[in-house]
Amino acid sequence: MNIGEASETTGLPAKTIRYYEDIKLVKPARAANGYRDYADADIHRLAFVQRSRSLGFTIEECRSLLSLYEDKERASSDVKDLALEKITEIDRKLKEIKSLRSTLKQLADHCHGDGRPDCPIINDIAGHMDK
Repeated sequence: MNIGEASETTGLPAKTIRYYEDIKLVKPARAANGYRDYADADIHRLAFVQRSRSLGFTIEECRSLLSLYEDKERASSDVKDLALEKITEIDRKLKEIKSLRSTLKQLADHCHGDGRPDCPIINDIAGHMDK
């Protein structure tokens, strides 16, 4: 199938599919006319990468997951290790976001939000002490 059909089948934009080809995540055959010719295996790889990306995996992590997927003698513990590393990363990001929210909430709570120019939010961002 051509790139338009691959895009429609996977829900990925053609630009993303071309990018995945450029970085060698998928390697479609070329038809006699030079156009990309996506086989079912290519579509499956694209869907696999799309799902992996939606779970927060980076391109390099997707590359590792694809390699594990294709290795029929892989240990499931290798896949689980990648998932657990991603969970640890997500937990770290959640903690960071909660801290950012708390800081911003405190700043907003101390801002009068009126017509005066003094603003603890701006002062904090600028690195100034309360004025």
